Amino acid sequence: MASNILIVIFVTSLATYLSRFLGVVSSERIKETSKMFRWFNCLAYSTLAALIARIVIFPLGSLSEVDLLVRIFVVTLCIIIFFLTKKNLVYPTIFSAIILSLITSFV
Repeated sequence: MASNILIVIFVTSLATYLSRFLGVVSSERIKETSKMFRWFNCLAYSTLAALIARIVIFPLGSLSEVDLLVRIFVVTLCIIIFFLTKKNLVYPTIFSAIILSLITSFV
């Protein structure tokens, strides 16, 4: 059993660090203004947006106990905070946890 765990750790570490190494090696030849780079950037943002939407609309765990309108209100408020703080991600992240806990404790 212990040898299987060590093999799994080795294989997953190899896959993780090999992809990172290849990214570092090939990063000098990638132009940030290229169409391929912009496409991958859009793909990453769209995947993130889909995951956030899934968490808000179909939550699991304790977030599923919070009403949908409250979750949408918190997300909307955090988007406003995001733009008011000149696209800083720290403030909306912190405020989302605070606002959500305050609303759920008082409602």
